[in-house]
Amino acid sequence: MSAETRQRRLSVNGSHTRLIQAGPSDAAEAVVFVHGNPGSADDWSTLVQAAAGAGARAVALDLPDFGEAQAPASFQHSVPAYGEFLAQALSALHIGKVHLVAHDFGGLIGLIWAAAHPDSLASATLIDTGFLPEYRWHRAARIWRKPLLGELFQASTTRPGFRWAVNRNEPRGLPREFVDEMYNHYDRRTRRAVLKLYRATDNPGESVPGLVETLAPRDIPALVIWGEDDAYLPAEYAARQRDVFPSADVHVLPASGHWPYVDAAETVKRLLVEFLAGIGARSVSEDRVPA
Repeated sequence: MSAETRQRRLSVNGSHTRLIQAGPSDAAEAVVFVHGNPGSADDWSTLVQAAAGAGARAVALDLPDFGEAQAPASFQHSVPAYGEFLAQALSALHIGKVHLVAHDFGGLIGLIWAAAHPDSLASATLIDTGFLPEYRWHRAARIWRKPLLGELFQASTTRPGFRWAVNRNEPRGLPREFVDEMYNHYDRRTRRAVLKLYRATDNPGESVPGLVETLAPRDIPALVIWGEDDAYLPAEYAARQRDVFPSADVHVLPASGHWPYVDAAETVKRLLVEFLAGIGARSVSEDRVPA
């Protein structure tokens, strides 16, 4: 069963973002989806519907300067800054307990929020993301991190080139409509944000201080899903998520790439819904924000 999604706008400390949500909007406990790069709240539409259909409040949001969100000129485009934005957005939405679902860079952003607010983290679902000790940047990231070369690379990225670059390492390929939707949001504003974010993140493995020390002793319920053939974040990292979440349920999906929620959509949806049900994720109707 799935629920209809709806959209709304939210302003947080000068950033104007878009939400895709489903389920009752007044629950203090919610499944919160955080996208990666390149991405937007649109990435999560199907899973937002599935989570809400299973009885949860579900919310996906555009990160500042991604999707349809706009950030003020003063925004820093760093993992800590995005983590603080997430904290402020959750506060504005009156969400006090979070079932985090994150992908790609969204994992670092979600986890830096979680390390600062461990009592608010009810569970974590990490999709090709998370704790990345000794990680080395992939080729595109190394280009983005270099001044001038990164700008030239971004400026020369056309729709056909984007389709080729995204799909060239995907074992099953990704639907054209999904890739085109990503490109539709990949405007000059977002391309600049990508360069700033990668250049502000020298070592992804150390971008969330105190992560293991803060979260591991709590043994928070976690689901880890990883594409076996991820060309950007090697599948060997899937098991390393147990450093942070010792009892994590880990699934490495064969013949899947960096976007399992797209190339193995039904499997990921089933795993997420079963996980949320198994940990007793509270129905939103049982935990409403006081009037």
